Amino acid sequence: MNRTPEQTIGEQFNKLAELFPNEVVTHSYLRDVALPDGSTFALITLDNGLDHQRPTTLGPNTLVELGTLLEAQRERAARGEIVGVGVTGKPYFLVAGADLSAVGSLGEREQGKWMAQLGHEVYRTLNELEVPSFVFINGLALGGGLEIALNANYRTVSTGAGALALPEAFLGLVPGWGGVYLLPRLIGPENAVTVMVENALNNNRTTSGPQAFRLGIADALFEPADFLEQSIAWAAKVISGEITVQRPNAVSDPLTETQSAAWDAAVAKAKAIVKAKTSNAAPAPLRLIELFEKGKTWSKEESFAAEDDALADLMQTDEFRATVYAFLDLVQKRAKRPAGAPDKSLAKPVTKVGVVGAGLMAGQFSLLFARQLKVPVVMTDIDQARVDKGVAYVHGEVDKLLAKKRISPDAANRTKALVTGSVSKQAFADADFVIEAVFEELQVKKDVFAELEEIISEDCILATNTSSLSVTAMAEGLKHPERVVGFHFFNPVAVMPLLEIVRAPETSDAVLATAFQTAKALKKNAVLVKDAAAFVVNRILLRLMGEIAKAFDQGTDAKTADTALRPMGLPMTPFSLLSMVGVPVALHVSESLHAAFGDRFWVSQNQQRLIDAGKKGIWEIGEDGKPFVPQETLDLLEFGDTPISGEELLTRTQDALAEEIGLMLDEGVVAAAEDIDLCMILGAGWPMYLGGITPYLDRVGASERVNGKRFHAPGVASRA
Repeated sequence: MNRTPEQTIGEQFNKLAELFPNEVVTHSYLRDVALPDGSTFALITLDNGLDHQRPTTLGPNTLVELGTLLEAQRERAARGEIVGVGVTGKPYFLVAGADLSAVGSLGEREQGKWMAQLGHEVYRTLNELEVPSFVFINGLALGGGLEIALNANYRTVSTGAGALALPEAFLGLVPGWGGVYLLPRLIGPENAVTVMVENALNNNRTTSGPQAFRLGIADALFEPADFLEQSIAWAAKVISGEITVQRPNAVSDPLTETQSAAWDAAVAKAKAIVKAKTSNAAPAPLRLIELFEKGKTWSKEESFAAEDDALADLMQTDEFRATVYAFLDLVQKRAKRPAGAPDKSLAKPVTKVGVVGAGLMAGQFSLLFARQLKVPVVMTDIDQARVDKGVAYVHGEVDKLLAKKRISPDAANRTKALVTGSVSKQAFADADFVIEAVFEELQVKKDVFAELEEIISEDCILATNTSSLSVTAMAEGLKHPERVVGFHFFNPVAVMPLLEIVRAPETSDAVLATAFQTAKALKKNAVLVKDAAAFVVNRILLRLMGEIAKAFDQGTDAKTADTALRPMGLPMTPFSLLSMVGVPVALHVSESLHAAFGDRFWVSQNQQRLIDAGKKGIWEIGEDGKPFVPQETLDLLEFGDTPISGEELLTRTQDALAEEIGLMLDEGVVAAAEDIDLCMILGAGWPMYLGGITPYLDRVGASERVNGKRFHAPGVASRA
């Protein structure tokens, strides 16, 4: 969309804005602020008028309104009426980025390019006002929201701003409103790769306000209480020349020889991260690297034009549409309103938590409950040494958080004080919620629950973290089986966002409601699951791993077996996952699933041979850093004589997954296919750009090959 010098932003992009009559507009509110010297500073606040739980976003009408207001400030600046312009957001938010529902609905490449150009034009106006421009990052700033700040001349950030990021590579796009060009020049290429690539592909990791200041994204850091006042006062000193901003991480133009080498090294690092995280199967990260690599020598105009084309292309890909479904429909919407969860008014308060066991998982539970619920947590085990070790682990983890400045000294002391230990389960007498973390053996868990029932109050909840055992069987014989619920975390507990909440036939609505409210307080996304062997994530993963193990055992070579699923872009290969889970655990769950469901779940005798020999996995890492299977390991194993190709194994695995998920839905394990997609994204790291496992199986034809029908209507998460 070519713009003439006489055209306003509104005139140029009105055609695009008219496509979105129902957009929730983030309005731009102008207020003139008198500076100490009597001059006028124009302050623009971005606010969608909704409550503070509803973030502001950038749709076409929002951008046109902001651009029009900025054009007016440029005219005021030319007349000498103002000495600077600042942009900030409503409480807790600068802007959460582009409106994905709007962007995802752009059906033509030309429309996508208009959207890309609109952002650039608006932000260019902010950058070229002829008076200094500032952005005061008062809260969350993601994607296009952070790029507003990057395009300003100066930036401040609040210590309370908890989420700054450029997540576009995670969402199937690129930071296309200047981020790819501006960020590495502002904070250095290696830091830029951390923000744009590494953080984005690590489940959209964000940066805090203090971290952003240390990186050089912001020029000044202020406390939340008087953030805006301090930011305006600081801006006044910049305008007057009293403060000169230094940016030690910025690169020069042109680059020095050292900076050029650093840029090349950053490109190499980015390529390695993308290959490790996506197996180069996702188009957006690769396009980002291309822009970043060429951007080393491009002018700003060249880079911005290339960003426009990249966004226009990527908005039309299946991967982006899949991401919109996965991120917007599932993670942002369905995860916040779990299907089947009882009314929250039925939930009871949790004022004390008990953890049975003091091992590694128990320590992770205790730390999470203490940090998030801020209630007393007591751990028990069979002797004082184990109890002391468990409590010491929690205290040590708190000390690590303190050393990383992720927790204040006061918070660290309070958290430590909340976690105690005892060798007597009588310590649970006044607990409201007790979770067991003992050996994965049904009778052991039944015995623990029977013992606890003689101690705890009648309305205390008994939760199990079992990954595969029957919650119903655990409750059998108890006086109050209605209080038993599955509360299945994923490892590492502090990081993985999913909680499978398992309802046994007698679990009461009040217990279930309390479990869901507790999960929410723990900042976990809970999905309601029927009591069926291995629930959702482990059942699907073990079916997948079983197909790989079966092919390997039958004669397919290790490399072919382990890399056959590369087109899926999974976060790790099956053999790597086997090593991480642990061969004994994987075999145990496989045997449980085989007992429950029969031959669909392969039980590998070769895995038993690895266990007997004390081997922790198939691969070892050679001196060249590459995995290989040692000859002594091969000598332990027995193989068939029916190898298959990687392509055949990929298809066979796709069909197996389609079959298993179809059966799970028929059994009512979850309410809908969307819940399976959500579980796999949050609990197994299923790639966002694949849009969930069921749309992926639809796209590759496995659903119809096996079940005779798709999981979704055509058009969900793809153009198919």
